[in-house]
Amino acid sequence: MSKAAHPARITIADVAKAAGVSLSTVDRVLNGRAPVRRDTAQRIREVAEAIGFHAAGVISERVRGKRARRTLGFLLEPRESAFHCEVGRVLAQAVEARSEFCEAPVIEHVDDISPEGVSQRLRDMGQRVDAVALTAADHPLISAEIERLKAQGVPVFALISDLSSPARAGYAGLDNRSVGRTAAWLITHMAREPGKLAIFVGSHRFLCQELCEMSFRSYVREHAPSFELMEPRATLESDQMAEEVARDLLHQHADIVGVFVTSGGVDGVLRALREHRLQHGGARPIGVVRELTSSIREGLLAGDMHAALSHPLPQLAQGLVAAMLDVLDNPGLGLQQVVVPMDTQTPESI
Repeated sequence: MSKAAHPARITIADVAKAAGVSLSTVDRVLNGRAPVRRDTAQRIREVAEAIGFHAAGVISERVRGKRARRTLGFLLEPRESAFHCEVGRVLAQAVEARSEFCEAPVIEHVDDISPEGVSQRLRDMGQRVDAVALTAADHPLISAEIERLKAQGVPVFALISDLSSPARAGYAGLDNRSVGRTAAWLITHMAREPGKLAIFVGSHRFLCQELCEMSFRSYVREHAPSFELMEPRATLESDQMAEEVARDLLHQHADIVGVFVTSGGVDGVLRALREHRLQHGGARPIGVVRELTSSIREGLLAGDMHAALSHPLPQLAQGLVAAMLDVLDNPGLGLQQVVVPMDTQTPESI
């Protein structure tokens, strides 16, 4: 019979030549002897299948079973925020705990929190990492950047505050409807008598704050109509502005019995409440805030604040990192929700 009837057996050398790699590289993929870059292993698999290498199935199994080390990026609010500095620290720990699958994380704080500033930083980070999670206000510019990164294969997660973009890969944070209603329950049950209720928001474009405010109002209308809801005051996430606004509000309205702070600027509100307590003594507004920082802990112990409704940060970070890795390994998973239980802290629990 002619040689044509018995074609030469395809060898590792043939695979290596066709894939443009060394014999040892093909051997490492085939036998799992040492790590090989995922894109290189993928090319070897495709070549082996195309030219009919007898062990193409083995290579395919090796490649599918190998989970690439990913680089995760996190875009957080300015370093001036004690809470977001703590978020960054806990995220770094969560990534380190998954070091088998993760490179060192890229964690950055955004000084310019305008939509233009955040979208530009998001675009820049998207070129350097495999997946991004960010805390940001909801805005069309940011939504457009999320869509662009998704098209490039870079999933984007909303962290702490959800985003409306249908292109986002998921959300990690609290059930903010529950946060708002819990704050209203606490204040209306702890206040000695009905009166005015003040609400502070950083920006109306942060969906977490919007939902907290809406659900706070909803609870009061439904269960405590004898209390008067005041229009929300914006702090622009600034402690200085929050202090000025809170001080003026407390001076002008002696019948404020409750204060709910949904946002950044909480340290400024805390200072105004402390000043009010020292000047007037006696009954003071019931203060409820989001997140437990060192300053809020001091405020709770001093009696200037009464409750903090916060994220269990280690659980949040671990769940987010796991979800980001899952989406990278399985792009068709769909929207991922990492909703963590709310921690409620009072002066007697810290």
